[in-house]
Amino acid sequence: MARVKRGVTSHAKHKKTLDAAKGFYGRRKNTIRAAKAAVDKSMQYAYRDRKNKKRTFRALWIQRLNAAVRELGLTYSRFIDGLTKAGITLDRKVLSDMAIHEPEAFKAVVEKAKGALPASAAA
Repeated sequence: MARVKRGVTSHAKHKKTLDAAKGFYGRRKNTIRAAKAAVDKSMQYAYRDRKNKKRTFRALWIQRLNAAVRELGLTYSRFIDGLTKAGITLDRKVLSDMAIHEPEAFKAVVEKAKGALPASAAA
């Protein structure tokens, strides 16, 4: 049976890892052992932070909405309650963008939400 030499495969694997470690500092960029550990850890961070990014942006949209709605005499929670009762199904990303770029349209949405709330809660 023919002898199998695996140098090509190993070099390809190492090259792939070292390419992924490009830009790292010190031995992490050019020593396969350190680079592999660093790349593996960086992939864990990347996976985790793709999830965290969604949370962070949602929190940002909520803060923006709260600030915009308070100027119009509501709180964020009352605004969302009013939207639900009015049957308006715009998500927070769209509402936040609307508050920044189209204040008149946003004001109309807030008025609809206010109208759907009970009179005592809207004041």
